[in-house]
Amino acid sequence: MDVETGRVDTLLNDTAFIGGAQFSPDGRSLLISACPAAFDGIGSEVREGQQPQNFDTRLYLYNIDAKTVKPLLCNFAPSVDRTEWSPVDGMIYFHATDGKDLSLFRLDPKTSKVIKYQLPVTCVSGYSIALRQKNPTAIFFGQTGERARDMYLCTLSSAKPKAKHVGEVNFDKMYEGVAIGSCHDWKFQSSRGDSIDGFYFLPPNFDATKKYPLIVYYYGGCTPTTKSLEFQYPLQVLAGQGYVVYALNPSGAIGYGQEFAARHVGTWGEGSGDDIIEGTKQFVAAHTFVNGEKIGCMGASYGGFMTQYLQTRTDIFAAAISHAGISNIASYWGGGYWGYTYGEAAQYGSYPWNNPDLYVKHSPLFNADKIHTPLLLLHGTVDTNVPTNESQQLFTALRILGRPVSYIQVEGQNHVITDYNKRLVWQDAIFAWFAHWLKDQPEWWQDLYPEDKFGQDRK
Repeated sequence: MDVETGRVDTLLNDTAFIGGAQFSPDGRSLLISACPAAFDGIGSEVREGQQPQNFDTRLYLYNIDAKTVKPLLCNFAPSVDRTEWSPVDGMIYFHATDGKDLSLFRLDPKTSKVIKYQLPVTCVSGYSIALRQKNPTAIFFGQTGERARDMYLCTLSSAKPKAKHVGEVNFDKMYEGVAIGSCHDWKFQSSRGDSIDGFYFLPPNFDATKKYPLIVYYYGGCTPTTKSLEFQYPLQVLAGQGYVVYALNPSGAIGYGQEFAARHVGTWGEGSGDDIIEGTKQFVAAHTFVNGEKIGCMGASYGGFMTQYLQTRTDIFAAAISHAGISNIASYWGGGYWGYTYGEAAQYGSYPWNNPDLYVKHSPLFNADKIHTPLLLLHGTVDTNVPTNESQQLFTALRILGRPVSYIQVEGQNHVITDYNKRLVWQDAIFAWFAHWLKDQPEWWQDLYPEDKFGQDRK
C-alpha cells in the first residue's frame, strides 16, 4: 500500500509456506522468510521423498519488478528467527536457531556471504541494533550453560567484535553463593552415521568416583534444546539435586540443516526416538560416573509425546515424565487450536483416512500395554495447544493395565506453567518423582501426594 495515495498493489498471491516479508531499503525487493517448500521448493535441500519442515525458516529475495525469487542462504544449517535490513550498509542482520545455540549473523544480499558473530553469550536471548550507523552498534543479552542475564554492547564491524558488559545486573553478585553445575558439550555418532549434538550438566562438587543417576531431556522435534542456564524445564536445578543431566537434539530438530529437520515430517517418533535411545546408551557407556540402572527421562509437548513413545520402545528408563504430551495422534490432530495446523509440520499430507498406520501404530495410547516404566503425566487444565484428554486417556489406559502412572493437572494453566506459585508446586512434583524412582527416596512424593497409591505401594 502507498500510504500517501492509498493505492494497493498485489505483490504475491497463491503462495504457501511464507512466514513474513519486509521491503528492501530501496523498496525494489522483498526479503521473505519462508519454509524450504516455498516457491515450489526453489530453496529446498532435502532428500528425494522428504517434505521440508515448516518450522525450518529460510530467506528469499523477491524482485518486485521482475517477479523473480532467489534463495539467499544455501547449504546453511541454522534456521532464521528474525531479520533486519540496514539502510546504511545494505547488510541483512539476523538472529537464528544455530543448533543448541541462538546466534547473530550478517548476510550480504549481493554476494550471499554470511558472517557469524562470535559473542560472549552462546544463546542471544534479545538484542537491538542501531542500523542507521555506518558501523552498526548492537546491544544484546543472553546466557550460556553456566551464566545468564549478562548484557553487552558492541560494534558489528567484524566477526569477533569487542563486547563491553553493560547494565546494572551483575550475574556474579546475583548468584554469589549459589552452586552451579558445570556444562559440557557431547556428541555421539549414531548407527545411521549422524553426529547427534548435545550437552550435559554435572552436579556442583562433582566427584568422578561416584555413581550418579541420569536424567535425559529432549524436545524430540522442531525446536532444539538450547544450552542455557535458565530454562523453563529446570535442568541446572536437577543437576544441583545430584543428577547428571543429558540433553540431546535428535533427528527432526531445526538448526542442523534442512535434511535433518525434515526427518520430523511423517515420522512421529521414528528416527528421533532411535537417536534418544542410542544416545542414552552411548552416554552411559562413555561416562563411568553414571548409574545405568537409574535413568530418568522427561520432555514437554512433542517431547511429552516422545517420553510416552520411548516407553513403548525401550526399558532403559527407570522413571519418565511427560508434560502436555500427545498420546493419540488422531485425537490431537482433530482437537485443540494447534492440532490440525501442527499436522502440516508433523505429518504433512497424511490424514487418518489415508495413512491410519501412522496415527495408530505411532500413538502411545495404542501401545499402552508395552509401557512398564513409572510415568508421571502433567498437564495444564486450559492447555490450548495439547488438550488435557491427551494425558487423561493414557492415564486411564495405564491404570486399567495396572501400570505405575500418576497424573497431575495444574488448574488454570496453559501449555506452559507460568503462574509463580503453581510453578513451584509443578516443579516439586517433578523433583519428587525423580527422587522417588531414581534415588529410592519416596518420602518427598508421599508427603506431597499421600493419596497416590503407586507412590505408596511401589519401591
